[in-house]
Amino acid sequence: MAQLTPRSLVEDSIELFSLPDIYFQINEMINDPKFSIEEIGRVVSKDPALSARLLKVVNSPFYGFQAKIDTVSRAVVVVGLGELKNLVLATTVVDNFRHIPAELVDMTAFWMRSVHCGVVCKLLAKASAVLHCERLFLTGLLHNIGSLVLYQQMPKESLNVLLAAGNDRSKVAGLEQEIIGFNHAEVGSELIKAWGLPESLSEAIGCYLDPQLAQVHRLDAYLLSLAVRLVDAAEYSESPEVTAANFKGRGLSMMRLSEEQIVSVAEQAADEFSQVFELVSPNKKFH
Repeated sequence: MAQLTPRSLVEDSIELFSLPDIYFQINEMINDPKFSIEEIGRVVSKDPALSARLLKVVNSPFYGFQAKIDTVSRAVVVVGLGELKNLVLATTVVDNFRHIPAELVDMTAFWMRSVHCGVVCKLLAKASAVLHCERLFLTGLLHNIGSLVLYQQMPKESLNVLLAAGNDRSKVAGLEQEIIGFNHAEVGSELIKAWGLPESLSEAIGCYLDPQLAQVHRLDAYLLSLAVRLVDAAEYSESPEVTAANFKGRGLSMMRLSEEQIVSVAEQAADEFSQVFELVSPNKKFH
């Protein structure tokens, strides 16, 4: 029997976790200048759930428009094509993983943490003056997606990992390596590749546990690694100052970030992420 690898695990489960056709159709249209925003809006309109979510997003306090926006094409203009692509991907991914065993993970808590990480990652990228910083939202949102594949496809082994780790998330990757033979970051990276998403996304997610391993997109990997640390710190009531100090000398100069900027991002993200969570996953309530 061939040895199981992150790639073979993803290949075995890609049908279960495939992205819907509308994502690829919209993505293709966004990348092709011959399509107008009106034409893209018409395609979005064919998906009632996506249309409703898009209109909810643009009419939310997050965008703060005075007049109600009631057409999909106007909503597409408001959010912009980059944000539209992010929204379509984020919402379809959230919907994709509805059948994960409840005894392994609380999915609301999982997506809350993921959205928080996405917001922190985007804000860090903005502070670092990264081009198209909104793409880093998806990097943060999807950083732990490999865990969901492991929970679905290898529930027994995943349970052993979680029991051995207790409440210490920092032990999980090492225990996955020991018990399964590879970790969730490697699985997540392979899933991102299988979906045909950008290499910057797959490499950052694959290397966030050790950003120095990144060959091409090392800055993204460092930003994601720091974002994950900040979200963990918030969960364990550790101050962002401590996290920033611990990161000193390990990529802060590459990220062009000061400790003060990191603390500021952590505070801003705490205000922003509950709104974003409601928008990405409207069927789940923020607590």
